[in-house]
This record gives sequence, C-alpha cells and structure tokens, in this order.
Amino acid sequence: MTTSTESPCWFTSSYSDHGGQCVEVATNLPGIIPVRDSKTPGGPVLNFRAEAFAAFVAGIKAP
Repeated sequence: MTTSTESPCWFTSSYSDHGGQCVEVATNLPGIIPVRDSKTPGGPVLNFRAEAFAAFVAGIKAP
C-alpha cells in the first residue's frame, strides 16, 4: 500500500501476538517508513528511508 496521506496509517505485523511488545510501522507515506513502539503510540517515531527499511527487512528474512 503506497497511498499518500498526511498521517501515517499504523499497523503491527501479522506475526505479532498482540501482547504489547511490538513495533508499529506505516507504509502509506512516500519514501519513508515511520516506526514507533506500540506501547507508546504518542511517543517518539523513527523515520527510515524506504530503501533502508527494505534492506533491513530483507536482512531479517535471510536465512
């Protein structure tokens, strides 16, 4: 999903057990992926370039 809006549309991974120990990401902002702690939604947000976040995810998925 790459629809541009002013506000991030936050979600957690489908692999999350929703136990509160998660990060949330938004993929609707062009060129950046904001990440935040799901326990503190009003807290700080880390913004990553989309390319850097994609490389991070690929590294996690690699055997």
